[in-house]
Amino acid sequence: MNMTDNSPKRVAIQGYSGCFHEEAARVFYKKFDGTEPEIVECATFDDLYKAMDTGNADAAIMAIENTVSGGLLPNFELLRKYNVKIKGEVFLRIQQNLMALPGQKIEDIKEVRTHYMAINQTRPFFQSYPHIRLVESEDTAKSAADVASQKLMGVGAVASLFAAKLYGLEVLKESIETYKQNFTRFLILDDRIMVPKEKVNKVSLCFTLPHKAGSLAQILTILSFYDMNLTRIQSLPIPGKSWQYFFYADIKFDSYLRYSQAVSAVRPLMEDLNILGEYEAAL
Repeated sequence: MNMTDNSPKRVAIQGYSGCFHEEAARVFYKKFDGTEPEIVECATFDDLYKAMDTGNADAAIMAIENTVSGGLLPNFELLRKYNVKIKGEVFLRIQQNLMALPGQKIEDIKEVRTHYMAINQTRPFFQSYPHIRLVESEDTAKSAADVASQKLMGVGAVASLFAAKLYGLEVLKESIETYKQNFTRFLILDDRIMVPKEKVNKVSLCFTLPHKAGSLAQILTILSFYDMNLTRIQSLPIPGKSWQYFFYADIKFDSYLRYSQAVSAVRPLMEDLNILGEYEAAL
């Protein structure tokens, strides 16, 4: 891969500094070109695209699925709605950690703040500490930031090790999530990245099919014939069209030529085909 513009990158993330989105962004760009991006905080995933549209950000990173909670369905719609192509991906292990102001023990903590998903991922751990009240917040990293900035003794946060270091908190217990194989897949949305065809081995597609029996099976059969490895498929209803769907698919392949042939073969059988991005697979 190469970058068409070598100026500093402003990368939009959903959440606050210290969140998993920022960590994933730094992991990707450190591996990609050895640089540290400037982080642009956004309140919502839709705001990622607005930041790029207005010129406040050069690129964005967006979570798309998690091994525990599944796909982030609204984000599939954003990929289709906006014309910003996927240029890469990152798989980040989501490790949840209990942290607080230095000098405290778990027995001193009466309240813990974090995002509702982090609560769901760590609830069994806290069953051993019934004196701790779990309080839902809007973001894991913001919970850590609030504990630090407001100097909240007796109040903990569940967030990343990155957030603990960023806000000067002491980690009371690492990796308190129930499922250790908890990974989130993030997509890189950066129009400045040009991925050479010889590096491309994964594609994300969105397509619709005629409303008739066997149409999806026919597509899958053709993809299999061309040695396309379907790693994910997700259907979402088309607003205003009863029982008709958008299909979102991720496909891995070894030969770009075979991939091009497969697309040429299935395109006439589809009512609409949108290539959301061609990129190098992270795994």
